[in-house]
Amino acid sequence: MLNVIAMNRFDWCVVGAGPAGISAIGKLLDEGVSTKKIAWIDPLFNVGDLGSKWQRVHGNTKVKYLKLFLSHCNSFDIAEAPRFKLYSLNEHKACLLADIVEPLAWITQRFIKRVNPFTDTVHSLSHNNHHWYLELAKQTIVANQVILATGSIPKTLPSNKPVIPLDVAMNDEKLAQLDLSQQTIGVYGSSHSAIVVMKNLLDGKVKKVVNFYRQPIKYALFFDEFILFDNTGLKDYAADWAREHIDGQWPDRLERVHCASDDKDQKLEQCDSVIFCIGFEKRDQIKLSPYKHSLPYNEGNGIIAPGLFGLGIAYPCRVTDPFGNVEHNVGLNKFMCHLDHVLPIWLQYKA
Repeated sequence: MLNVIAMNRFDWCVVGAGPAGISAIGKLLDEGVSTKKIAWIDPLFNVGDLGSKWQRVHGNTKVKYLKLFLSHCNSFDIAEAPRFKLYSLNEHKACLLADIVEPLAWITQRFIKRVNPFTDTVHSLSHNNHHWYLELAKQTIVANQVILATGSIPKTLPSNKPVIPLDVAMNDEKLAQLDLSQQTIGVYGSSHSAIVVMKNLLDGKVKKVVNFYRQPIKYALFFDEFILFDNTGLKDYAADWAREHIDGQWPDRLERVHCASDDKDQKLEQCDSVIFCIGFEKRDQIKLSPYKHSLPYNEGNGIIAPGLFGLGIAYPCRVTDPFGNVEHNVGLNKFMCHLDHVLPIWLQYKA
């Protein structure tokens, strides 16, 4: 039997320090879990991919909902925070993601001083005698219960063309550093990220953009009780651009090609590089012993196994609107509201 006493032992361990991981720490503290009993693991503690890759992206969440998220946890102590730029913005419009990263980074630094941070990566996770063992580079952490908030990576497709990474394409400053003046760029997708990428390209000096798409554009529609296509429809900045330039008059340097069209392959051959804006998939970095593949999670309550739970964009909650449309709920405030519902279950669901 493994020697639990000789290792770092905690009641809870949160893996990941993006928005979902920050939310999990905040809710555990609000529930009265002792700071000494919480471990927090992340290689950077820099607000996850949101902080390292997506700050220059214009989001699709209204500022008022971001402010609700920040005020949701008492442990965030947002009343003690400096006056962040977010609080001077129009609360009925979306903003650059950098504007929410700033307060999240402030909360992270305060939490690091309260709980037990480990600046490292989890390589494997195994269960033995009612405990979860998390293998890091130079040590093992033991926890009764573990929350995986490990984030997602952009999906791609096999391609014989050079691929421009999505985090570069969605960052107008990084994209401007590429010489695309003589290039035709193929953009796959018709979601928020695809719209942002196409706008960035067409605002620059690209020769031409060919948009390969499967579905018509979806627009979110706001009602008093719910939002139609809340997670899959375009909002705010992206919706305005798409209505004018996709469902309106195409710009001179834009061509759209349905993926089932006969000339799709010919149009792709004309492209010098491609960008995939086709969604995200769970980041599988942790070997879960003794399983050879990652375990599924319950899309209603986030349970992966007794004492093991998933949260955030890698483990989104499934929701159904009043018209029966089924989507995965993704967004900072949505992660927090989901935690409100499931954490009482997680607190009791042990091995």
